[in-house]
Amino acid sequence: MSVPDESEPSAATPLLAPVEGVPPVLDTAAEISAAAARLIAGTGPLAVDAERASGFRYSARAYLIQLRRAGAGTFLIDPIPITDALGPLADAINGLEWVLHSADQDLPGLAELGLRPARLFDTELGGRLAGFERVGLAAMVERLLGRALRKGHGAADWSTRPLPADWLNYAALDVELLLELRDAVAAALDEQGKTDWAAQEFEYIRTLDPPAPKAERWRRTSGIHTLRRTRQLAVVRELWTTRDALARARDVAPARILPDAAIIAAATAEPRTIAQLRTLPVFGGPRQRRYSREWLAAIERGRTLPEGELPPLTQPFDGPPPVNRWERRDPAAAARLTRARAAMAELSAEHSIPVENLLAPDLVRRLCWDGLPEYDAVDSSAVDGYLKSGGARPWQRELAVPRLAAALPPTG
Repeated sequence: MSVPDESEPSAATPLLAPVEGVPPVLDTAAEISAAAARLIAGTGPLAVDAERASGFRYSARAYLIQLRRAGAGTFLIDPIPITDALGPLADAINGLEWVLHSADQDLPGLAELGLRPARLFDTELGGRLAGFERVGLAAMVERLLGRALRKGHGAADWSTRPLPADWLNYAALDVELLLELRDAVAAALDEQGKTDWAAQEFEYIRTLDPPAPKAERWRRTSGIHTLRRTRQLAVVRELWTTRDALARARDVAPARILPDAAIIAAATAEPRTIAQLRTLPVFGGPRQRRYSREWLAAIERGRTLPEGELPPLTQPFDGPPPVNRWERRDPAAAARLTRARAAMAELSAEHSIPVENLLAPDLVRRLCWDGLPEYDAVDSSAVDGYLKSGGARPWQRELAVPRLAAALPPTG
């Protein structure tokens, strides 16, 4: 299999603005109906992108949708004022193949608006499978199409209204060459015999259910590792839960309501009055003072929680323990994981595919820890059945099962 040569940078031609100009933002029902008619008259796949306001808003909703189709042109859509008027757009595009870059980032927010593709081509994921080391949109457009995209607003607050002109220019450029990039990536995959592998991955992403909320998300509070008492953890949990409820109600990113560092500081100090609370960093600021009673009530709940209801210092494991504890707890499992990782690394090098795309690392860990009833004489069908139950696609199992079945039994 030949893989893309990325050793020498190409002399890319800057693409500073869409060839047809930046289209107007559509934000009325009439404009959506007209755009839908034009999209229906177009041909081929549909380039799709969406801009969110991560870091600014609680929700993952799309605040701008960019579409482009051959024969129809580019469309910029503000879905916020017309959420209930997108039916004609859904009718026009839901039956098409969509082309996205990092589709898993945008599909959930688009699905909330009733927009779902019938087929999918993910240029970022396709780039990984084709062996590209750099799979960002700009890097791939430069390497495959010889054009340099303007960067700069991906992390902006796209809930801002009106959207600045340079942001709209950036947004339109994100789909300007996406269809051409799709064809270039498809050609690379075909040359390497990976077209079917990619199709399986795209369909998996397209049909993937939204992830279930992670248990005890409050334990991800930055700095929580510095706390040593369960009572402090209870305060963190109460403050985190209060902050999350406020953030959800206001559709504001939680860290903008109260930073993690302030939660840790309060759990350490355990203030008992509003005056004491306001002496702590951040809590005395104008934004937080309005919620002083809520913060103090949360601290009091954690401080007075019955002993039997305090959270444990460490989160119970759902599955294998951290890998750095394997050697002590189960040396045989640790040895299996070492051999399995070596086998997957060999496959990765042979096929020029990142290890994590060959097989989910967590699935490999679970297989090696206690996934099979016994490991002395591993049955390939048992390995295949376990990987299948864990969501591995047929192409992944075809490659991985023989290597893992040979690697799992003890060597002597």
